[in-house]
Amino acid sequence: MKVILKIVVVAAALWASTKLVDGITVSAGSTAKQIGTLFAVALIFGLVNAVIKPVIKTIGCAFYVLTLGLFALVVNAALLLLTSWLAEQLDLPFHVSGFVAAFWGAIVVGVISWVLNMLLGDD
Repeated sequence: MKVILKIVVVAAALWASTKLVDGITVSAGSTAKQIGTLFAVALIFGLVNAVIKPVIKTIGCAFYVLTLGLFALVVNAALLLLTSWLAEQLDLPFHVSGFVAAFWGAIVVGVISWVLNMLLGDD
């Protein structure tokens, strides 16, 4: 149940990023298809974060220390771009148009996910 709630939270954050950040789009026709696309992309984003982010954190530990954690913003943007590429490979109508959009989108997704996890409880 916890995993499903996390996917719903990330899907909501991704939806918000499509509304707040120019360059992040979901081009599905109907509302139901958009919701399905957001859930699928949230699942992909969760898998990318679970598999690749720990490796990057381990390898880039010095960058995290030298930049006082600001390197995490770059990593999160890169992971959102990777998620966009994977969604494209799976024929999902989700697209992030470049690094700047991914950077701001990652911030929006991070902040909204944090707020929703605080409200819903993140056990």
